[in-house]
Amino acid sequence: MRLAYSALLYLLSPFFVLRLLIRGRKAPAYLNRWGERFGWYGKGQPQGVIWFHTVSVGEAEAAFPLIDMIVSRFPETPVLVTTTTPTGSARVKAFLGHRVHHVYLPYDMPGAMRRFYRCFKPAIAIILETEIWPNMLYQAKLRHVPSIIVNARLSEKSAKGYAYLGRFMRQTLANITHVCAQTDESMKRFVHLGLDKDKISVPGNIKFDIDMPAHLLEQADVIRRDWFQQRPSWIAASTHEGEDEKVLDAFSTIKKQHADTLLVLVPRHPERFNAVAKLCEKKGYTVTRRSEQKSSRVTTDVFLLDTLGELKLYYATVDIAFIGGSFVPTGGHNMLEAAAQSVPILFGPFVHNFTEISNRLLVKQAAHQVTDADELATWVIELLEHAEKRDKMGAAGRNFVEQNKGAVDSVAKCIIGMLDGAR
Repeated sequence: MRLAYSALLYLLSPFFVLRLLIRGRKAPAYLNRWGERFGWYGKGQPQGVIWFHTVSVGEAEAAFPLIDMIVSRFPETPVLVTTTTPTGSARVKAFLGHRVHHVYLPYDMPGAMRRFYRCFKPAIAIILETEIWPNMLYQAKLRHVPSIIVNARLSEKSAKGYAYLGRFMRQTLANITHVCAQTDESMKRFVHLGLDKDKISVPGNIKFDIDMPAHLLEQADVIRRDWFQQRPSWIAASTHEGEDEKVLDAFSTIKKQHADTLLVLVPRHPERFNAVAKLCEKKGYTVTRRSEQKSSRVTTDVFLLDTLGELKLYYATVDIAFIGGSFVPTGGHNMLEAAAQSVPILFGPFVHNFTEISNRLLVKQAAHQVTDADELATWVIELLEHAEKRDKMGAAGRNFVEQNKGAVDSVAKCIIGMLDGAR
């Protein structure tokens, strides 16, 4: 089965190149570093690395506290962080800088993966969330490299899809050394698919381990006071194509009742920054862009956060947060950063990537689910007009985050034990 899977990947490789070309039209960074996509790396790469694979921005952000902890514990061992997207690459370089090495993970073709392992000779493979790539895991087992899937989540829908692979899935899971699952439900699904129950633990979700340094809180206060001039404000975070229109429609309704309201708009992908700015202007809104390095004027309607890595900071500057990726079938994005800043949360109907977290936030009355732009406007107005309701929802969200911290320490102990055992 793995040979058939690999043959299919080789047959599809021209389409991988075509996809890079297509994506490169909007995001030119996809046109660079193609050699890495196929396992070709320059000379002088580090070897014997502690390897983290984080896919894109969300996984990278979640992994940073864990990576920091491992870097501190093994200061003499090089750490490699791989991603598959340019935005993930940029975030890793910006946050971790010279402390780690970074390349793209190659496509899961046997030759590419062999070249990757030969080049870096990883001491361990630490894989964020649910990147179950058969050749990647097979090469780890073949080379006696312990592999651990961290913060693993497996939805009911994904589990049903994997179940169709039957024996192939069981063989792939057998190559994994250990799985650290987010929840008991994910653990049960992994075991049902064929993972040995002795290979899985449930330390929790590392995304709860959010810290806001004091200097960032001070910076947020300055932005709110001097830039936003204490105006009522809300953020639409990590929006996708098709959502910005709905957010701006809701904003139009809000402005009729609260004309001084400020919208902080944060498109998920950098290649959409210019298009979203033009959309705002087309709808008659004045726009200040964060990249312009100037404060928001009193007459500004929309503050466009067109930089990377500052979302957590700007959650601390607003009254209400709408989490994007939820008005379109993307499946939602991380709600916990907003909750950690005591900000009441709104999200749309599509949150299947965060089913458990969204449900628990609803039960805790820290969030509300809206169905469309009209309902979004209604709830933003409601929360702007009732400070006590905002405060209650915000406090519930912050308490929820605080009560569920600790997964990073547990996962780090697991990784350290595996590394010590391999030496």
